Amino acid sequence: MRPVTLNPEPTEHPNPHPAATERVPHGVAYVTGFTEADRPAHQRWEQFLPAEMYESIEQPVSNNFYPAVDGVPPSTVWTFVERSTGAIGPLRIKARYGEPVLHRVHNALPQENGGFGINKTSTHLHNGHTASESDGGPLHGYDAGQFKDYHYANARAGFASTHPETALNGRTVRGDVRETMSFLWFHDHEHDFTAQNTYKGLASFYTLASDDILLDTDDETTGLKLPSGEFDIPMLFMDKVFGPTTGQLFFDLFNLDGILGDKETVNGKIQPFLEVKRRKYRFRLLGGGPSRVREFFLSNGAPFIQISNDGNLLPRPIERKSIRLQVAERVDVIVDFSKARSGDRIYLQNRLEQISGRGPTGNIIAPTNLVEFRVAEDAPDCAFDVTKQLLALPDMNARIAQRRHWKFDRSGGAWSVNGVFFNEEISAFIRQNTAEIWTFESGGGWVHPAHPHMEEFQIRTRDGKPPPIYEIARKDMVGVGENVIGTRNSGEVEVFIQFRDWLGDYPMHCHNTVHEDHGMMILFKVVEAVQ
Repeated sequence: MRPVTLNPEPTEHPNPHPAATERVPHGVAYVTGFTEADRPAHQRWEQFLPAEMYESIEQPVSNNFYPAVDGVPPSTVWTFVERSTGAIGPLRIKARYGEPVLHRVHNALPQENGGFGINKTSTHLHNGHTASESDGGPLHGYDAGQFKDYHYANARAGFASTHPETALNGRTVRGDVRETMSFLWFHDHEHDFTAQNTYKGLASFYTLASDDILLDTDDETTGLKLPSGEFDIPMLFMDKVFGPTTGQLFFDLFNLDGILGDKETVNGKIQPFLEVKRRKYRFRLLGGGPSRVREFFLSNGAPFIQISNDGNLLPRPIERKSIRLQVAERVDVIVDFSKARSGDRIYLQNRLEQISGRGPTGNIIAPTNLVEFRVAEDAPDCAFDVTKQLLALPDMNARIAQRRHWKFDRSGGAWSVNGVFFNEEISAFIRQNTAEIWTFESGGGWVHPAHPHMEEFQIRTRDGKPPPIYEIARKDMVGVGENVIGTRNSGEVEVFIQFRDWLGDYPMHCHNTVHEDHGMMILFKVVEAVQ
């Protein structure tokens, strides 16, 4: 997306003026007269005045999932449309640390929904270190005909508490440099409709460069020298069901286990191809749900070089033959095509068996091709060093204020946390700038990808033992339950998590969004510390 100048100008409190009346180019829908939805005042507004502003419209568009040769009609989706250019989602905001962002989102969705979805939305930046009023929580939705200004400080955790300033590579910045993030995404989070609205297309990318500390700079000639530009490609994986003659999306409202599609899509296309050059690429892989777990392989047997977990740089790169990805998890991988021959066809594949929304069987089966890489000519390569340290982990020696246990379970055909369905009440009041130990538990037969908003966490133990090396990382997602690792159940995970800098209410939920929408969510509230 391109930065713009917003009219009316964004304000700390809800904007009293309607949206601009001038025509915008490329036929993007009018938002004349839209007014800002009610919200609390932006926290730390003066401290983080927006340096870049973006504007999108949630609206229905026609999308060709199938290739033209199949003759299947286009489908109507709801998605983010960039107002200034008319580009349709998935979009990408390329943000930078030290440059706060204001993202204005207009809701221009119709009441007619084609059988599923609701024209009330709340856009969540997953998992930004963001004030609660801009987090996009499930109870912060607003109606068609309104807009909302989401304020993203793009500041590292600890900036107002444990780490006012730290330094790396000779650069001093706000917050803890070890809390630097790289790959986020934004999606609808409206209560009871997250699965439907996200499945319908309300999901896009948000990447965060750290050139302020010469780390992940979005420039392959500086910092870690990671692939950038045309060689840095995010991919949103979502499986869907289509009407075979109409081409329209179908969503089973009566399936409470989890939705599995019979067609795999990547960035809104069924099994697309990508022409690649004989050099290194950075692929940012995102499992968009609503319920499928994938295990990625390359068809030529080449390894992935994993550099992140949930969009957070690992301490060091890890070479892996396959990578299992829960719903909403993200990994950044380096794939090197320099040893392939021009004209080769290499496939990114899923080989994990899953026959129901309960979760995968854990069996590795015949592959489903997701993306075809068509190897073309040579190109100058980046100088990324796969043996180099990436980013050290924050320590976990803070005083533990409290321990909490969250059990994911099934009750009466719906989904609960600690035996309670989501009821809009606060389940935990947490003192600002404290640390806690949380335990996530799930019985056998199901998998639940747990996601607390606000701050990244670190896994201390999985079933009482140290986690595998690729989970020794900062994360915002963790799978518990059946066949999370290999073919074994992993029923309990203990994590260290902090609650710094911001105040307000945030959710914690299962990111199998069908489960979330049917009760598997709680709210916690960060409150001022006792002086």
